[in-house]
Amino acid sequence: MPFLPSLRPRAKLLDVFKAFPATSKPLIEFHEELLRGPSPFTEAERELIAAFVSRLNQCAYCRGVHTETAVRLGVPGAVLEQVAEGIDRAPVMEKMKPVLRYAEKLTRAPASIRKADADALLAAGWDETAIYHTVAVTALFNMMNRLVEGLGIELDPQYVPVAAQRLADHGYLPLIDMLRR
Repeated sequence: MPFLPSLRPRAKLLDVFKAFPATSKPLIEFHEELLRGPSPFTEAERELIAAFVSRLNQCAYCRGVHTETAVRLGVPGAVLEQVAEGIDRAPVMEKMKPVLRYAEKLTRAPASIRKADADALLAAGWDETAIYHTVAVTALFNMMNRLVEGLGIELDPQYVPVAAQRLADHGYLPLIDMLRR
């Protein structure tokens, strides 16, 4: 049940965006640029990072939507659980493992991040833009997880495939048009 009395029971994040369009529009635009714009990471890899961070934070809503979005963009369905069970054993490209380790450390213990953590990404063949995108996607989903949890937005399993298909097919910008409806 949402914590804001103005939101209906079983409200979605889109309902929060509609209630606060002035701050939601730039937030959606940031999602679009970061998750669908130019990046060293594929769209699927960025959604995997988003889902992984959401899993670490135990945010069922974001985890559900972004795991399914990652799957629709080509990430095998069991990969997120395998990553959560152990990055080193997970069936992801070796080059992605330091990225996921960085996202995990930044989520669990942000003050413990060191230059050596960034250097591990460089050693794996990533560039400075990849480090920035790792940090930005991780930070964005730490914030989004807190927004969702802090407002009492709960996962509706029937909504997940609809939202995931929309995000996979069209990205985030159509949400801005949906604010007006």
